Formats: sequence, structure tokens, C-alpha cells
Amino acid sequence: MRFFFRSRQFKIILSVAAGILALCIITGVIGGAIAPHSSVVGTVTAPFVSLAQEISDGVRELVATYKSGNEFMLKNGELEAEINELREKLSEYDKAIRENEFYKDYLGIKDENPDFEFAPATLISRDNEDPFKGFVINKGSLNGISEHDPVITDAGIVGYISEVGLTTSKVATILSSEITMGALDNRTNDSGIVSGTMDLAKKGECKLYNLARSCTVAVGDYIVTSGEGIFPDGLLIGTINYIGSDEYSSSIYANITPFVDMSAIKNVMVITDFKGQGGIIPSGEE
Repeated sequence: MRFFFRSRQFKIILSVAAGILALCIITGVIGGAIAPHSSVVGTVTAPFVSLAQEISDGVRELVATYKSGNEFMLKNGELEAEINELREKLSEYDKAIRENEFYKDYLGIKDENPDFEFAPATLISRDNEDPFKGFVINKGSLNGISEHDPVITDAGIVGYISEVGLTTSKVATILSSEITMGALDNRTNDSGIVSGTMDLAKKGECKLYNLARSCTVAVGDYIVTSGEGIFPDGLLIGTINYIGSDEYSSSIYANITPFVDMSAIKNVMVITDFKGQGGIIPSGEE
């Protein structure tokens, strides 16, 4: 509406109205001077007076409409502000609900391991060139995260922090040959070392090797961390899906399907500190 008052049409209407009003005034003055009650003067001036009245009423109505429009715009703006505020509160509420659900999934782990210090993080990008499904999270050294900190989800172990920036970090998964960790068969207590290979990574699997030939591991057994090296003990790794014999040594090995689907990760927990945090186990075999 405000643009109408700046338009060429409005300026023409205003000029015509001003001209008619001036003509009515002049005619009225002249008519009054000649004969205040002359029918001729009344007849001549009547159309102009009527037109002036109509224009005047139209202008008043236009101004009222403009004023009403302004009030409507103001109220509309206020409503939009209130709606935006409500949306923001709803977004914060949804975020709080998601965070509560997220933390709830880790309460059991925290209860069993009160010495664990957690830093929640979100996946922000994947390395498409990494066959081992490494990714980047939105937390770094400013959040207390250090290189080699274990990374988990509520389902099990993911890997560790391989590179640290101020506000982001890169995660190497247990599918990678870069990672080696001490592991145990949860049923038999037979020990070995878990690492990854290129071929197994394509299937989303990793390898448990250095198992003694006398071990009694079986397909379907749960494999957990033993607590040697950089990982705390008791973290779920995965289940055995295949057992084979190593042709280059007297040991046997097992292929493992991790409990965590590395392709579906969105949020993780970084264990920034735990009792007995140690060194790195030497790199495993391909």
C-alpha cells in the first residue's frame, strides 16, 4: 500500500482533487459575491462540490485503508516474531529430547564404568576415499579430545581418534588395519588381537587373529575388548561369523561382524579418560 502513495497514479488523483477543490472554493466565493441563493450558481457549482465531496471521501477511505494496512502489517510482524520464537523453543525442546535419549543410551555404560569421561559428538563428514569408513566429528582438542581416545556408540566400539584439530577430529574405525586392540571371546575367555584388512572392510568386517589352536571359540560368540592398549576392557566389538586357520603360523583366526554399522553412524561418544588408559598395541597383520 505504501508504494501506491509514491506512484504516478496517486499524484495525478491528488492534483485533480486539488484543482477541483480550488475551483469549488473560487466558484463558491464568486457565487456568494453575486447572489448567495442564486439557482444558476448552485447549478454550476453543484457537480463540482459533489465531485469534491466524493474525492474527499475517497481520499479519507484510502488513508483509512492505508492506516488499517499498516496496523495489519504491524500485527502480522508481531505474530511472525511470536511464531519464530515458538519455533525456536520447539527446536530447542526437540534437541533436548534427542540429547536426553542419546545420553540415556550410555547410562548403562557409565554405571558400569564410573571412571569413564565422555564427550558426545556428531558425525559431520565422511572420507569417501577411505575404504575403512573413517569419518570426521564436530569435536576437537577444545572439547578435551585427544589422539587415540576410544570412540563408541551405545551398540559397541567404533574405533579411535586418529587426528585432532581444535574443533574437529578424524575417527579411524575398527575396520582399519591402522587399529589393533586386545580382545577376548566373552564366552571362552580366549584372547587375540582385532584389526582390519582391506578385503574384510569391503564386507564391513574385521579380523580376530593370534588365537591359539587350542582355543574353543565358535561362530556366534561375542568378542569384547580385553583392556590392553588404548581401549578399556569389556567394550563390545562384534560376533564371530567365520573361523579359519592361518597358513603362515600355528594360530587360527576369526572374522568378526561388528555390532556397530559403520555406514549408519550419526552420533558417537568419545571416551576422553578412563582408569588404566595405556599405550598402543603394535600394528597387526594384513
